[in-house]
Amino acid sequence: MTETTKRKVAKQPHEIVQRVAEFIKKGDMEGVVSMFHPDCRIAMDPTERPLKGHDGVRAIFKDFVEDRVDLKGTVSGEMINGDTALLQGEWTVENAAGERLGGGISTEVVKRLEHGGWVYFIDCPVGMPRPPLPHHPDPSG
Repeated sequence: MTETTKRKVAKQPHEIVQRVAEFIKKGDMEGVVSMFHPDCRIAMDPTERPLKGHDGVRAIFKDFVEDRVDLKGTVSGEMINGDTALLQGEWTVENAAGERLGGGISTEVVKRLEHGGWVYFIDCPVGMPRPPLPHHPDPSG
């Protein structure tokens, strides 16, 4: 049995944050990565472009996993439509001393994979990235 097949999956969309928190606490980066779709987008900072795929997940969660922070998340809304769901929630991250390092109100689109587990597809833990607005010339000249 491989390490991947031993890992817990999220059987329901609202369980993903619990699995991510467990993997962070264990220092298991690949466990964290397993909770994200290979084609995911994740935007930690709404002023920056979203990161893509598992490499983006590794970049965002590197310090969290190394420091084994305590991720606390609650899901306040879950809407499922087939193999896709929309989640809303709140989260905080604390260090070993219990000091709050960050947090936010999240919006996520999640997908069910062929093995039946749910994973993040679009993750916006702090807020949606703001795309640049198209420039409209001033009609008054």
